[in-house]
Amino acid sequence: MRFGRSLAILAVLGLAGGSWCLVRGRIRATALAGTAHDQPKPHQNHPPHGGTPVVLGDEAFHLELVRDPGTGTLRCYVLDGEMEEFVRIGASRLTLEVERDGGKATLALLPVADLATGETVGNTSLFEARAEWLKTTDRFKGVFRDLKIQDQTFKAVAFAFPEGNGKD
Repeated sequence: MRFGRSLAILAVLGLAGGSWCLVRGRIRATALAGTAHDQPKPHQNHPPHGGTPVVLGDEAFHLELVRDPGTGTLRCYVLDGEMEEFVRIGASRLTLEVERDGGKATLALLPVADLATGETVGNTSLFEARAEWLKTTDRFKGVFRDLKIQDQTFKAVAFAFPEGNGKD
């Protein structure tokens, strides 16, 4: 009976991963070098809204651009280097120069207040712009000429939409 119970416990522990052995009626765990849970996970950034990632500096911060073709809106979320936390900034606008089929354009992305998060104009992580051409244009090249986030300034940040500018 004791042996049967030990085998049942071994089976359950085996599903949990690692290596287990029965020694003198007792179950003992042994480490396996190179198991999946021992290996560091690769660094991956995923835009939380499924948008276009724009890396600032050496991944100091990110912007995530999300286009809504139904309304002709482009949203820009300011995020930390891991794309996990929103970063509030005090900018009165983010200026985006765009080159697209049909010419060049400049978008003024304005700050958006959000009562749910307590974000206000002058202390927000969300900016947006509307333009009729955003309803039909799904590819363009863009440049943010001058961005200030916290104590850092980023100049001439270029990217392709929807690809982004990351190397991942």
